Amino acid sequence: MNASQIDARTTVACLLGPTASGKTAAALAYAARRPIEIVSVDSALVYRGMDIGTAKPTAEERARAPHHLIDIVDPADAYSASDFRADALRTIGAIVERGRVPLLVGGTMLYYKALTQGLNDLPGADAALRASLEAEAARDGWPALHARLARVDPQTAARLAPNDSQRIQRALEVFMLAGQPMSALLAAPARDDEAAARYRFVPVALEPSDRSVLHARIAQRFDAMLAAGFIEEVERLRARGDLHAGLPSMRCVGYRQAWEYLDGTVDYGTMRDKGVFATRQLCKRQLTWLRAMSERIVIDCCAEDATERALRALERIVKERG
Repeated sequence: MNASQIDARTTVACLLGPTASGKTAAALAYAARRPIEIVSVDSALVYRGMDIGTAKPTAEERARAPHHLIDIVDPADAYSASDFRADALRTIGAIVERGRVPLLVGGTMLYYKALTQGLNDLPGADAALRASLEAEAARDGWPALHARLARVDPQTAARLAPNDSQRIQRALEVFMLAGQPMSALLAAPARDDEAAARYRFVPVALEPSDRSVLHARIAQRFDAMLAAGFIEEVERLRARGDLHAGLPSMRCVGYRQAWEYLDGTVDYGTMRDKGVFATRQLCKRQLTWLRAMSERIVIDCCAEDATERALRALERIVKERG
């Protein structure tokens, strides 16, 4: 891409960060200054009926600025990075055509990578193969499948916990369908297209200078979710009768632990501690993704004026956009 092509692209500001880093507060503060429309980059917010455990923006918050890609999928259905990319590009295009400013906000870094860099040639999901792997895990345990993954794709296995069922299953599924390790496929150049070339995405990253501050926020927020009726929310989802613990929606952080509690396999205190720990692990993965983005503008989310710093960075990006 030459310089004139780069200059012709539309600049899109992106407010990224781990869970509990203050993304929603900063985005809504910015909405008070500019006619923005928020495009969610979050794999949990897409699901309807999953509000408390995802810290979904409230109806009042959504009234302060249009929000997109929230409440668009039933929890019984799957939603992929490819689906997100298509939806996000279409949504951004419509916002720009209306003469308004799109602001991407979220922490699902795989979605962000798919949007900004294109997609690798990974095979799609195979229901029969997934069922077979789940049956094997029920018999032998996920650590056994993790060991199996380590033999065929040591690079992927090294970054996964032995009980990370969703990612272990997907990595084995990819290997069995493609005949190649997921790590090798992800390392290959991604597909590009004309739509993505229309935009220049500029990430503003809310990152902690002191991770213990973020850990404290995570614990406080999880406790607040519990107090707000999170367990009752999961009970309502279970009562539908068509959801189960193996679905991507019910594997979201917090929901998996609440499901175990309602199954009676762990007590309340253990559920709470496991939920907090899982959220901290998610935060760690999000920060790993972020720190690989050399082009990002870093804002210390622990600073007292973090929101104002983020707003100044976003303002500079939008002014460059013209």
